[in-house]
Amino acid sequence: MANRILVVDDAAFMRMMIKDILTKNGFEVVAEAADGQQAVERFKELQPDLVTMDITMPEMDGITSLKEIKKINPNAKVIMCSAMGQQAMVIDAIQAGAKDFIVKPFQADRVIEAISKALS
Repeated sequence: MANRILVVDDAAFMRMMIKDILTKNGFEVVAEAADGQQAVERFKELQPDLVTMDITMPEMDGITSLKEIKKINPNAKVIMCSAMGQQAMVIDAIQAGAKDFIVKPFQADRVIEAISKALS
């Protein structure tokens, strides 16, 4: 069975890019969310195997959303997505329980490597 993934990013273009990389590599994107609040709701509803989470979003940022998801399921696997220059936030995310992080612009092999590692 394909691993079920929730893709979270406020930019539709970024969601499309990640979704494209994932589906081409045999993963199933079960849902998308455009902000942290939606991400938490979708996570509760669908219990995906993994979440790719943007750090900077309106409503609720990725780190707050990560913490909320970890309250729902302490074993949740979340990979943070960040633009260059967000190193401090990446460290916060890892301390909050993120499994890994990928940097934008996405490189397909790095995305797959991070996700495969987190799921194994």
